[in-house]
Amino acid sequence: MKALIPHISKVRNFGTKANWIIEIAETIQSDENIPLTMEKLTALKGIGRKSANVIIRETNSPAEGIIADLHVIRVAPRIGLCTETKDGNKVEKQLMQILPKNICNEIGMAISFLGREICRPTNPKCKICPIKNDCKYNSKTI
Repeated sequence: MKALIPHISKVRNFGTKANWIIEIAETIQSDENIPLTMEKLTALKGIGRKSANVIIRETNSPAEGIIADLHVIRVAPRIGLCTETKDGNKVEKQLMQILPKNICNEIGMAISFLGREICRPTNPKCKICPIKNDCKYNSKTI
């Protein structure tokens, strides 16, 4: 574990997460044993739906959900795709109900990027937003 700490020491709760990484590595042991379903991924210590969705996306496996990070949780309600909540699982569920399955692997990352780069928590860059004409948040700020 000591060898791992310098690589993740800037991550919140790095000690706990280091233990999880080691436990996952001991469980999986090789790349071909990495599970690629939501059920099997979330059964691993420390892997929640968000991380499982990222892994599924990165392996080009069929989507079973939508990545709902803090940016998606903030932006999706602003642009009128779901109701406001701090619960990523609720946001994911609402998005899954309205969006076509064939875009689920990409839409979470797209909304997250929009949130990081344009739809900031404070001082969002509404003037340069590519969806400003359809955005409920922007219509309130004009």
